[in-house]
Amino acid sequence: MTVLCRGDVSVYRVNRCRLLSIAPAGDDALRYIPSWRITLTTPSHLLIALLVALTLPVAVPIEAREAAPAEAFVGSERCAGCHVDAYEQWQGSHHQLAMQEASEETVLGDFSDVSVTHQGVTTRFYRDGEHFMVHTDGADGALRDFPVRQVFGVYPLQQYLLPLDDGRLQALGIAWDARPAEDGGQRWYSLYPDEAIDHTDPLHWTGPYQNWNSRCAECHSTQVDKGYSASERRYATTYREISVGCEACHGPGANHVRQMQSVVPSGARKPGAGLDVDLGQRGHWQFAGDAAIATRDKPLQADTQINACARCHSRRGPLGDYHYGADLLDTHRLALPQPPLYHPDGQIDDEVFVHGSFLQSRMQRAGVVCSNCHEPHNNRLRAEGNALCAQCHSPAAYDSQQHHRHPTGSGAQCVNCHMPAKRYMGVDDRRDHSMRIPRPDLTLVLGTPNACTQCHSERDSEWALESLRAWEMAPDTDGPHPALAVQQLREGDARARGEVLAQIADPALANIWRATALETLAGQNAAPTATPMLRSADPLLRSSAVRSLAGADPRQRLELLYPLRDDPVAAVRMALAENLADIPLGRVSPAQREHLLQLFDEYLAVQARHADMPETQLQLGVFHHARNDLPRAESAYREALALDPSLAAARLNLADLQRQRGDEDAARRELETLLDQSPDDGNALHALGLLEIRTGNRDRGSELLQAAAERESAGWRHRYVNAVALYSSGMQEKGREALRALDRARPGNPAVVMALSEYAAAAGDLDDAIVHARSLVTLVPDNPAYPQWLQRLRQLAASRQPQPGSNTR
Repeated sequence: MTVLCRGDVSVYRVNRCRLLSIAPAGDDALRYIPSWRITLTTPSHLLIALLVALTLPVAVPIEAREAAPAEAFVGSERCAGCHVDAYEQWQGSHHQLAMQEASEETVLGDFSDVSVTHQGVTTRFYRDGEHFMVHTDGADGALRDFPVRQVFGVYPLQQYLLPLDDGRLQALGIAWDARPAEDGGQRWYSLYPDEAIDHTDPLHWTGPYQNWNSRCAECHSTQVDKGYSASERRYATTYREISVGCEACHGPGANHVRQMQSVVPSGARKPGAGLDVDLGQRGHWQFAGDAAIATRDKPLQADTQINACARCHSRRGPLGDYHYGADLLDTHRLALPQPPLYHPDGQIDDEVFVHGSFLQSRMQRAGVVCSNCHEPHNNRLRAEGNALCAQCHSPAAYDSQQHHRHPTGSGAQCVNCHMPAKRYMGVDDRRDHSMRIPRPDLTLVLGTPNACTQCHSERDSEWALESLRAWEMAPDTDGPHPALAVQQLREGDARARGEVLAQIADPALANIWRATALETLAGQNAAPTATPMLRSADPLLRSSAVRSLAGADPRQRLELLYPLRDDPVAAVRMALAENLADIPLGRVSPAQREHLLQLFDEYLAVQARHADMPETQLQLGVFHHARNDLPRAESAYREALALDPSLAAARLNLADLQRQRGDEDAARRELETLLDQSPDDGNALHALGLLEIRTGNRDRGSELLQAAAERESAGWRHRYVNAVALYSSGMQEKGREALRALDRARPGNPAVVMALSEYAAAAGDLDDAIVHARSLVTLVPDNPAYPQWLQRLRQLAASRQPQPGSNTR
């Protein structure tokens, strides 16, 4: 299915936009996450320090190797002479039709002077001679005429690229539904049916997130050079082939052509000679004896094929020029299966495509590659219906009522249970490739979807779970799902830490899930667990181990991460640069200083390749901010806001920078601007509340902190700080009750439990203080401060006990 991809936007808007490049890492969505550190001094004192962190799987390129020169590409037509069958299959495929010049043959939509009105704007589609035209609102909101230059995709929808100034091509937000009329198609429709998106919105078709040059071109054309000039904010984008041609996957073909045309006897020529990559990894599968599942005759030695496909069929950010045959993480950074992009159990949610879910599957670990199921040249499935799965799964064992428990002849499909679909872009159903069993038990706990009730929509998840139990197929009998502990820790419950540590160390789990668990551990004394992962053979684990150390002491971080400065994989080095940016260079050896500067220079040079992306400017701001280079940080934040004035994280960080400079008025202006744009933004309310308290406006600050706390549902920090503020302002009992409520909603949080213990001690309730202190020791057994605090409380309690025989009157 060829559809338009989108670029990263802030997490505040993540559900409004289909994203191609990641945000962290995360990543890749952009997230402003204030975190809180407790420093224990005296039993009645709680010191709160606000730290601003940004987790962003950002798009950062790498120039360690030169990209293939343009003359190394010969075009798909040159391949047709020898590879007749493959070329003919490619004709008419979604790859071959990924992007085309607008013409009578390629335009599917109705341009017979028809109009569509959406959210008060009427868009007219008509012809002007040979030209296909659109009359709609432009970047200034005025209605005007735009020619259709190219068409994007073919089924189940087609989009239209309209040219703007400065070399930009933009994707119109109204698309053509290419499905048959009987399926609801053959109509114009809005990609944002429930939203009013005017010309001031960055999701408007003229905005940065609908830009072809930056967001779409890499995966819809072959050998693209974005050609962006940051000084002029102008594009001069070129490509070798307008659609996804042979060389988009197989690499540049000039050397291959030369070798195959050489005087070497034909029998001595290797079929793929001269190509940078060999994608023939389908292998041979066979059923051993009475086995119900086939296995590869030889283990898969490398992930070359799935990495090649993942370049485009994943949620990721590019790391500069693409290098054929390289590990995916040497040219891209991959988004991990975690909210808000995925459901907590790793099922697809936002538009993440397939690679991130496929890496979670048992199929991938068994050696299955994309071409086992998909014919790569015509993009069709190898077989229809359950016959596709029957290639490796015996029909007698699996395509039977005994297995799927549906009546014979009901049309039960393997994919409906194990690869449920989700609809994107209004008409495009895409299947989850993690190939999991239905888990209605997780629906009841985590709110995740399950295949049973997606089909049986009239039933609930309790019915589904009881049905599985009646069939003696209940999934929860095999022990808790890994997602339960990870989500528990994600919500601040330290009781899950031991289980998450066990997952990270478990080689039986998919590495992408172990990487997700690692990053969930960030800031929670991750060093003992992350250290061995820094030496993993898998760069996905290495890069996540680097990011998991973000909260570690700078000296410890330098000691652990410095040896990875020459890591062969770009994504690891880029994560390294981000996480060592705050190291004071005056406190390291001359050799370390030189190496770190080289690493930082590389990071900045490659980031410059994506200077047109607001999220890249944001990440540059964070990098310079960490290095305490406030002028360059401010410049990057302001450029991010120039490209996308609604990018909340950039404005929040700019406000924090102004606070750091001592200019509270400037910080207030930025936060008030953000609240004018998004009145319910909890982070903005929270930050402005802290500012007002700092500047003496305690009543106003308290109101804002309370408003932020009331809007918080997924996190805990805003409610926690509000409770501390209540206590500190003299409303001790209200503060304690707010903490108790938070402890009930988010149990097992050491910060909350510590505050409850301290406040109980201050109130003279030592029994309650000791109960909470015992909980702390259990929650975080490796933190020496908690046993010390418990000991002090016990000593204080003992000193208040009357001695035997003493006069207590």
